[in-house]
Amino acid sequence: MTVASIVVTGATRTDARTKDLVKRLRVGEVAVIDHKDLDRVAAETLAESGIVAVINASESSSGRYPNEGPVIVLEAGIALLDGVGADIMDRFDDGTVVTIHGDEVLIDDEVVATGVRQSLESIAEIHDRSRATLGAEFIRFVENTVEYFDHNRDLVSDDLEVPDVGISFEGRHVLMVVRGHDYREDLLLLRNTGYVNEQRPILIGVDGGADALVEMGMPPDIIVGDFDSVSESALRGGAKLVVHAFPNGRAPGAERLDELGLDYFTFKASGTSEDIAMLMAFNQGASLIVAVGTHSSMVDFLDKGRSGMASTILTRMKVGPILVDAKGVNRLYHSAVRKRDLMLLVAGALAAIIIIVNVSDPIRLVIHSIWADLTG
Repeated sequence: MTVASIVVTGATRTDARTKDLVKRLRVGEVAVIDHKDLDRVAAETLAESGIVAVINASESSSGRYPNEGPVIVLEAGIALLDGVGADIMDRFDDGTVVTIHGDEVLIDDEVVATGVRQSLESIAEIHDRSRATLGAEFIRFVENTVEYFDHNRDLVSDDLEVPDVGISFEGRHVLMVVRGHDYREDLLLLRNTGYVNEQRPILIGVDGGADALVEMGMPPDIIVGDFDSVSESALRGGAKLVVHAFPNGRAPGAERLDELGLDYFTFKASGTSEDIAMLMAFNQGASLIVAVGTHSSMVDFLDKGRSGMASTILTRMKVGPILVDAKGVNRLYHSAVRKRDLMLLVAGALAAIIIIVNVSDPIRLVIHSIWADLTG
């Protein structure tokens, strides 16, 4: 049976912003999105929601670069129907029961939309074609990065106004969490290996990274960002809130905090929210910044819809001496000890003891003496 022949039925739930939609999705539903080049983090949250299908108004993989989002969705056993068209976003009320049969969307046996039913094989073909043109895409990315260097010079200026949030950074470690690739596994490793308990770092959540910290039982001390992907419960958890404002003073995240009646600080700078989180720690005397889930490659930035990474390069050049990027560290370190390895270790130790006893007259005499006392 091919993927395209599998019939899927469920109630729809629609939102143009995938990050908002996942907060409302229920198990067994069909997510209706408009998300070109579905990124990894969005795909992971869709997969975790327990849905049965995704109907995408756009192309989940356009061929611009080999994005992993569609692969994650398909490997989770979720049907993926692509390129249905923008009209689909206004077609269904939440709760409308639809059936996906091949390339068609049906309501009560009536075809209401058509698209392209994707499979792991079809996505692999798109990715193969994208790799053939990845060099040209990389050149465009580098050109955009160079072009925007001038627009981000304030990040390395000594005049950057860093807000004092009332927490002393001097000489302390900072653990900064962004909801990027492998963030959950890397954060779990840092917690379970004792780093957090031993160093007691200042915990900074960048937007959705705040919820990641909360999920791990480590409430953030500071939350930085534009607050479009942070839960209200995390915002009300007692952390200091720092809104990222553009150099012209516009601060989109302030509106939500004003509506919630929450106090906040403003950090006016160009770049990304993770850039200003690093600069806050660096400029106020942190001795080490451990970054989890940060964006540091072309694919990371294309996933976020950015065409260059000038601000990230400048920021990392400035904070570089104290920055440790924990991205992917879980792949290098596994704390679990296999039973087989443990048994071999014990057997080896016993063998060593037996050899020592057999070749050492003093030890043999001591053992005989102890045995005589016990049995005498």
